[in-house]
Order: sequence, then C-alpha cells, then structure tokens
Amino acid sequence: LFVSNRSNASQLVTLDLDSKPITVLCQMGDFGCGDGGWTPVMKTDGNKATFHYDSHYWSDKNQYNTPGGRTGFDSQETKLPTYWNTPFSKICLGMKISGQLRFIVFNKQANSLHSLIADGTYRATSLGRNEWKKLIGAHGSLQLNCNKEGFNAVGIARIGYVANQENDCGTCDSRIGFGTRGGSNTCGNVASHSPDNGDRNIKAMGYILVQ
Repeated sequence: LFVSNRSNASQLVTLDLDSKPITVLCQMGDFGCGDGGWTPVMKTDGNKATFHYDSHYWSDKNQYNTPGGRTGFDSQETKLPTYWNTPFSKICLGMKISGQLRFIVFNKQANSLHSLIADGTYRATSLGRNEWKKLIGAHGSLQLNCNKEGFNAVGIARIGYVANQENDCGTCDSRIGFGTRGGSNTCGNVASHSPDNGDRNIKAMGYILVQ
C-alpha cells in the first residue's frame, strides 16, 4: 500500500486477496503510528463478545463484516482477509475510549497476524508496561507481577499485556489488550486486586493495522 499510494490522505484502496477484490480504507500520514500506509486488519468492540479470546475468529480464516474495513476509526467491528494473508513488519494498535484515540506501534515481522495468533502459542513482545498503558491514558492500571506481553499472553489476551499481584501468572487479575477473556470486557483495561493505579474496567474500541 505504501509503495503504490504515496499520499498523506487516507483513501479507499482495492486489494486482491484470495483472488477476490476487497476495498479497505488505507490509513495514510502520521495519525499516531508514524508515516506510511497502514492496512486495516481488525476492529474490536470491548463491549461485545464477537472477538472474545475464545472466539473462532482468532483461529480461522473467516471474515466478519468486511464493509467495516472501509469506515476508519469508528465503532463497526470487522475482521478482514488481511488477517490471514497480509505479511508485515510493523503493527499499529489503537484504542478509542470516550472518543479519545491512542496508538502504539512496534516492529514485528510475520507472514500474517493469523500466523502469530491462530495456533494459540505464546509469542512475546518487549514494549513494557508503560507503553501498553499509553493505549488507555492516565487511567491505565496493571498489577505488578507476571508481566507477560505479546500474542496469546497467559491464555488471557490474544494481543496484550497481562499481570498479577502474586509472583506468578496463575491467577492474573489485570490486563490491557485485544481479544481478552475474563468478564464481559473483551478489549480495553481490566484491573483488580492491588493494581498500580486503581481498579479498572475500561472497555475500548480497538483497532489493529499492519504495515
């Protein structure tokens, strides 16, 4: 996308995926993840169970509401074919809470997001708790131990950061992430049992893009 569309204006682009054309909104310019063209992959609503940790959508190659790939940072959930057939070297993660959008970006080489998540294997990242908290803002809260982050973290977050008050990962009560389990919050920040910034149950609209 970046090579073929050198513009700072986000634009609808038709991709040929699985021999089928699909139109997505390519996010251009530095909206929070640095310059370049960003390809949308998923949008997840923390109030809904569509993309709960145990949802089949994380492991299969079925799309969900593809028109949502054309509408930018709104509240329409979507899973696009880019989830399983778009290679990348960077991931952009965004959360919208009370109308406020926040993003983090990190380098990660993969054949697809599906290749990092579908088999359930834990794959670590090394952003650090403060970087993950940026998705939430001043109210971000996590416990002090365990501190596992990445993909399929502790069987609690498909993408995210998981922590515990005890010095193990057996009964984690806090997380920031996408595709989470435990309660009705599937995207955002949950924290209880002595977290570092108060108890939290913040549901977010989540955005996953790749480059």
